[in-house]
Amino acid sequence: MTSDGIGLYLHIPFCTAKCGYCDFNSYAGHEHMIPTYGDTLLRDASLWAEAVAGREIETLFLGGGTPSLTPVEQMDQILNGLRQTFRFEPGAEISLEANPGSLSTEYLRGLRSVGFNRISIGVQSFDDEELVALDRIHTGDQARAAYASARDAGFENVNLDFIYGLPEQPLDAWQRTLEQALALAPEHLSLYALTVEDGTPLARDVARGRVSAPDPDMQAEHYEWTQERLARAGYEHYEISNWALPGRRCKHNLLYWQNREYLGLGAGAHSFLNGVRFSTVLLPNRYAELVDETVASRAEGGAAMLHVHGAEQITPELSIADTLILGLRLTDGIDTGAFETRYGRSVDDLHGAVFEEFIGYGLLECTPTHLRLTARGRLLSNELFQRLLPEPGTV
Repeated sequence: MTSDGIGLYLHIPFCTAKCGYCDFNSYAGHEHMIPTYGDTLLRDASLWAEAVAGREIETLFLGGGTPSLTPVEQMDQILNGLRQTFRFEPGAEISLEANPGSLSTEYLRGLRSVGFNRISIGVQSFDDEELVALDRIHTGDQARAAYASARDAGFENVNLDFIYGLPEQPLDAWQRTLEQALALAPEHLSLYALTVEDGTPLARDVARGRVSAPDPDMQAEHYEWTQERLARAGYEHYEISNWALPGRRCKHNLLYWQNREYLGLGAGAHSFLNGVRFSTVLLPNRYAELVDETVASRAEGGAAMLHVHGAEQITPELSIADTLILGLRLTDGIDTGAFETRYGRSVDDLHGAVFEEFIGYGLLECTPTHLRLTARGRLLSNELFQRLLPEPGTV
């Protein structure tokens, strides 16, 4: 925790189509904004130059939405502008999320040439019927072709995203998808149980009986098989939903799980900077308007960040809870010595009775250096996390 470097996240909220399960801040039918959105991001970046002066950018992650809808020329402009505004660590991890239907070898070669060194492809399934049910606009063949194009373009660090535990999805269907993924040998796999998020079309379909809700027991069966299979394949299970080949853990996401600071740019982006958590307005057009108004205000001596809202000063109690909950998502768990150095208190002083209770249940284990969830504990982690939240009135 000694590094003063930070992460940088750019949110690109545009999609060709909105998936029924998605509750991210993304918009279909707004692609006309893409040509000017990069300029807005760079104007936003300029507003934060002073706040992060002297700190290196260790990782850059472009998420969405579908960042891969942005042309290479504009990506080049964005990266060059960011490098002129911020100081990047040599060899910084620079990642891009992409959908298989928007990729070609030529485009991916362009991304490599302008500085991207990691790509995350949202495959979700290799089963075409499952892809239709998930509202994905690509096929399994297109996903395989996108992966091959990434390799042809020179990407040596590729993540594949998948969703398991779909309504009525038998175990063998999930096994077929994961075996096909392993045959490709990506450096990293992100595997998420399907969740029904409030306000999504999927939630409405489940409420109306059009679609069955995911079965948590079935999802647990899928997850347990996945842990065993990926261990045999040589992947390190380093976070509840993430696996990597040795040396290929996602540095940007590790920064989140270690409760370190990051700056988010873009419509609906979240930040944790200088002890404050905050986000920007959600609508892309309103975000652009308010960034321009802030730039104009700054020129006249104004200080307000008009596009920022929801700022929350993080108290020591909240910081401790965040560090414990996020850190326990990691398979390595909490480095108890580093925790005590950071906060001046031991984990036992803070929650010794709770941890002893969960150790007794077989959900936690304590080593001389770490406190971590067991394999069974990862299935029931939310039960513990709720107990680690600050008491009302203490923050």
